[in-house]
Amino acid sequence: MAVLESTRRIDTVVLDKTGTVTTGQMALERVVGPVLEIAAAVEAGSEHPIAKAICAVVATALPVTDFENVPGHGVRGYVDGQLVSVGKASFVGELSAELSSIKQAEESRGKTVVVAGRDGAAEGLLIVADQIKPTSAEAIEHLTAMGLRPVLLTGDNAAVASAVADTVGIHDVHADVLPEDKVDVVRSLQGGGAVVAMVGDGVNDAPALAQADLGIAMGTGTDAAIAASDITLVRADLLGVAEAIDLAGRRFARSRRTCGGRSPTTWWQSLWPHSGC
Repeated sequence: MAVLESTRRIDTVVLDKTGTVTTGQMALERVVGPVLEIAAAVEAGSEHPIAKAICAVVATALPVTDFENVPGHGVRGYVDGQLVSVGKASFVGELSAELSSIKQAEESRGKTVVVAGRDGAAEGLLIVADQIKPTSAEAIEHLTAMGLRPVLLTGDNAAVASAVADTVGIHDVHADVLPEDKVDVVRSLQGGGAVVAMVGDGVNDAPALAQADLGIAMGTGTDAAIAASDITLVRADLLGVAEAIDLAGRRFARSRRTCGGRSPTTWWQSLWPHSGC
């Protein structure tokens, strides 16, 4: 019942970008420099959508030893005796002027740019694209019309985050957020007086989903995200978020009227229109 009651008071909806606002189905569009094979070799040890996009275009991965995944930064491992790093520039190595210019241009177009290199020297870029879900802009419009403030949350840099946010109509953006810091963003909003719904689909979203006043998981998301949420959507689009919040709020109000102002005793009683009090 506490979930329904908090749903009625929700005023802020935090949306994880990848897999929630966007499809999460990455595709490798362009490679700059001779880094595809070494990048795919190391990324083969990762389950991240970007890693899958890179590995999808390489038939056989080179052998890797001492693989390490550093959440929010990248992956690394030894290929032919050299330490290969793939991820953010700060994790891989300093970019040349040419690579830096290409990176900025691609990110301004909303692309995700992954840096790859060996032994602390950045040698190339992998440009990956993620598509915005067809219903995301409409869903943001619905949430805003309901008086809710949408907030975009992502580990991507500010340029990529802003490109996505501008496309769907979100004005409040938190970019460059490490996986372990997502929950801190939710806490910060709550500390400022907001009643927060969090929407996500990944393992890294689970703590934030549990911290939020209302956690909403995409039905196509990970088991961890679903287990940490209060509501799981059958459809994997944001229109379901607006509908769920609206429906739960109306069910709560109707249940209070039906029960003479008293709260229904269980979740199923509050949702089932003919249940008792």
